[in-house]
Amino acid sequence: MVEQQIRTWEVLDQDVLDLLYLVPREEFVRPQHRSLAFADIQLPLGEDERMWEPKMEARVLQELTVRKSTDRVLEVGTGSGYLTALLAHRAAHVHSVEVKPALAEFGRGNLERHGAENITLEVGDAARGWPRHAPYEVIVLTGSSPLLPRAFLEQLAVGGRLFAVTGEAPAMNARLVVCTAPGAYHSTDLFETVIAPLVNAEQPSRFRF
Repeated sequence: MVEQQIRTWEVLDQDVLDLLYLVPREEFVRPQHRSLAFADIQLPLGEDERMWEPKMEARVLQELTVRKSTDRVLEVGTGSGYLTALLAHRAAHVHSVEVKPALAEFGRGNLERHGAENITLEVGDAARGWPRHAPYEVIVLTGSSPLLPRAFLEQLAVGGRLFAVTGEAPAMNARLVVCTAPGAYHSTDLFETVIAPLVNAEQPSRFRF
């Protein structure tokens, strides 16, 4: 059922599909939502945050083509830790930053039970970049931003890939940005979606009269 749901989103990478079965999603949701762990909805996590749908998690993993041997990942927004765990299975190391301490603790507990070792969790505001461990081969923003902060582009390694959802509801676009050379970037629109914004996301300038 889950695989059928995900394949409709053009997710055909068998390694990604297998990974979704390897990491038990029901162990990363709130206890009262375990029966809905694989439902095609954004499950509430508390703290006014929600998990992505399984199909979106799978599509993003496929688009980012994370490499175990080389890729350092920056994840902005740890949430439940589920996407963090998926990324960790495919990356050399994941640096995940969560701005909300209570949610960071929830994600940390989930990941500790899962036993992932190549993850560094930090509490902080990374909505406009996180230079501490840059450059990164992969950057994932799990919340939306009206604008894509320049800092994230500057923190991408050459050949690096960035996933972001930009715009404002009801019109948001999921984008994949690739750093093709120092200071050069190629952006591809992937699909339309609506997700909650990052706390302290960069805002466009507003004209005042």
